[in-house]
Amino acid sequence: MDELYCQGCGAKIQTSDSGKAGYTPESSLQNEDLLCKRCFRLKHYNEIQDVEMDESDFLDMVMSIQDKEGLVVHIIDIFDVAGSLIHGLSRIVGDHPVILAANKVDLLPKSTNKQKLKNWLRSTVNEYGIKVKDVFLISSTKGTGIEELAQTLASYRKNKDVYVVGTTNVGKSTFINRLIKESTGIGDVITTSYFPGTTLGFIRIALDQHSAMIDTPGIVNKRQMAHYVSEKDLKKIHPKKEIKQRVYQLNSGQTLFIGGLARLDFVKGDKQSFICYFSNDLPIHRTKLEKADELYANHRGELLLPPDEQTMKTLPKLVKHAFRIGDEKTDIVFPGLGWISVLGNVTVEAHSPEGVGASIRSSLI
Repeated sequence: MDELYCQGCGAKIQTSDSGKAGYTPESSLQNEDLLCKRCFRLKHYNEIQDVEMDESDFLDMVMSIQDKEGLVVHIIDIFDVAGSLIHGLSRIVGDHPVILAANKVDLLPKSTNKQKLKNWLRSTVNEYGIKVKDVFLISSTKGTGIEELAQTLASYRKNKDVYVVGTTNVGKSTFINRLIKESTGIGDVITTSYFPGTTLGFIRIALDQHSAMIDTPGIVNKRQMAHYVSEKDLKKIHPKKEIKQRVYQLNSGQTLFIGGLARLDFVKGDKQSFICYFSNDLPIHRTKLEKADELYANHRGELLLPPDEQTMKTLPKLVKHAFRIGDEKTDIVFPGLGWISVLGNVTVEAHSPEGVGASIRSSLI
């Protein structure tokens, strides 16, 4: 078969992987106006769908941003900052201003200290050399924070283009649809502004006569828990509504299993509360530390769910991270799952899938 290219975005047409750029079903190959699935959904259904790229391919593609004036909006998942942060972003944006939009704020407990969360996000991205102009806590589905963000973008961009970047599974497409409606007041702006000949991987959505919002493909980041679990398990670990705290009074020598996907060992310290913040659908199981290894070996995928059978084939082995926590209230963070808060003066060991490292931070609640 001769090489075919999408008339919308210029991607090389392929029929084997629906998650990759240029995918179209074989039944569409004879169409006179050949579009990939992403451009077809955009043109006919007013939908933006993510396609996947690994970080190196993404960085190569978007290096062109360096040569253009514009503003970058980096959308991340509040529940998976480590996995949804594009670590190499500073290499491609240079001096371009960056706005950080942390999605899914509506799922956090109402008692979360929002200013503390913003400060922590600034500090975290700064560690990767990413300088941000501002941080917004938003909800793409509920619309929380979108109006304020849109107003700020209008003041920063000064009639220049806005580039939206993010990993897969962060709600980027829903975010873009919300934001352009807020920015333009027109519900079908995507369809009306679609035109063939878009640069490979980019979709331009007109904001006014001078500038556009530019959607970029979602990056596949292997630090994301989402890449190691089945679709069924993903629905369990992703909160659907505000998460409720679950409190466990533990003595040293006890363990908490978060399903069978992670675990926390209380190694040393006085009896105290361990406050868990995870999806309400994700079971937590308490046991003695001395029995934890045996329980995990014999009951993962049974008593300790998730993982289901499909996830067990792809989930990396659990790796231990030891933390000595002082007298400040601290969150032990399991990326892509949630966190556990402790008052302090404890030694703990957090077990998470290899490559999806646990960490600690000052408590947000």
